[in-house]
Amino acid sequence: MPSSKESEIPILIEFESAKAEGVLSRILSPRTVESIVGALPFTSRTFLWKEEIYFETPVSAGPEKPRSTVTPGTLAYWPPSRAFCVFFGDSQPYSPVNVVGKLVSPLEAVRRVKRGEWVTVRMKC
Repeated sequence: MPSSKESEIPILIEFESAKAEGVLSRILSPRTVESIVGALPFTSRTFLWKEEIYFETPVSAGPEKPRSTVTPGTLAYWPPSRAFCVFFGDSQPYSPVNVVGKLVSPLEAVRRVKRGEWVTVRMKC
C-alpha cells in the first residue's frame, strides 16, 4: 500500500484574485488524478455555480467512483464538461463528480474569485 506521501500530490491553484493550495489524492480516483497530474500545468477561465468554482481542463475522463454530494474544500473533476471543480461552500454538484482531492488552504481566499478570471493549476514545488 502506498504511503500518504506517495498517494498525495500537492498543487497550487492560482486565480487572478486568490491563490490556494490543494492536494490531489490517488486513492480517491486514481485514473482521473493521474490524468490531471499528466496535464499539469494548465490554464483556463473560471465559471461559478452556487458555491463552486469550475473551469475546463485538457483532461478527458469518465466517471470514477462518482459522488453526488461533497463537502466544502472538495476538489473534483466533472466528466460532462471536462471541468475541475473547487467547492468552497455548501452547494452540491450539478451532477455526479469524481472527487480528486481537497483544499489545504483556507476557503476564504477562493470566495473572492469571480467568473471569467484566469486560473492556472500546477504542481507545488
